[in-house]
Amino acid sequence: MEALRDTPPGRIRDELALLDAGRRMSGRVLDGRVEPLGRLADALRAYHRAAIEPYWPHIRSSVEADRAVRGRALLDGGTEELLASLPPMIRWRPPVLEADYPFDREIHLNDRGLLLQPSYFCRVTPVVYRDQRLPPVLVYPVTHSRAPVFAEPGPWLGRLLGNTRSTVLRVIGNGCTTSELALRAGISLASASQHACVLREAGLIHTLRHGSSVLHTLTPLGGSLLRGGAPLAMS
Repeated sequence: MEALRDTPPGRIRDELALLDAGRRMSGRVLDGRVEPLGRLADALRAYHRAAIEPYWPHIRSSVEADRAVRGRALLDGGTEELLASLPPMIRWRPPVLEADYPFDREIHLNDRGLLLQPSYFCRVTPVVYRDQRLPPVLVYPVTHSRAPVFAEPGPWLGRLLGNTRSTVLRVIGNGCTTSELALRAGISLASASQHACVLREAGLIHTLRHGSSVLHTLTPLGGSLLRGGAPLAMS
């Protein structure tokens, strides 16, 4: 957001003018004035919190997986292997890197480097900057996979925590007191208290006093572990 606020007004005007074709965009925005830019940055931040942040672990893991593949290709075979490893819509035909694109276009590096940027939001074809005065960047799509969401923890959770403790974590997923935990998990009250203590010390649950009893709930870390690292589904 700070980068947006610091963008030179002339560049903002040029790029927004492309979006203004056939529309009537506010002259104050096109002029790069501070007040509307601040509101735009605030709106983008709010959108990120609502639409991106809940799914960020899956997005980040997809991008990091792609970087690992490209890094291994670079280590194994150098630049040639790296460029050859890119997705099928990009083809390395030395000394030219070809890519599927909506229209014909040529970009000459002129002794400049090329930044390869994997993107979760790029689909079908890669993207490059329109302004060729900017450093060359090729944004390409990562491989997409469905984010897993588990209604019940898989068998891996039992192997990680032990069957009883994984059951305790699952029961706490809906929030419960120690007595309710013991009843639902089929264990003694003392055992329920001990398991809750271990999970709390590991940062997987919160324990808050609720009247004469205590209420256990999952922390974000505990919820992520229970879902296998997948973000919460949002309706």
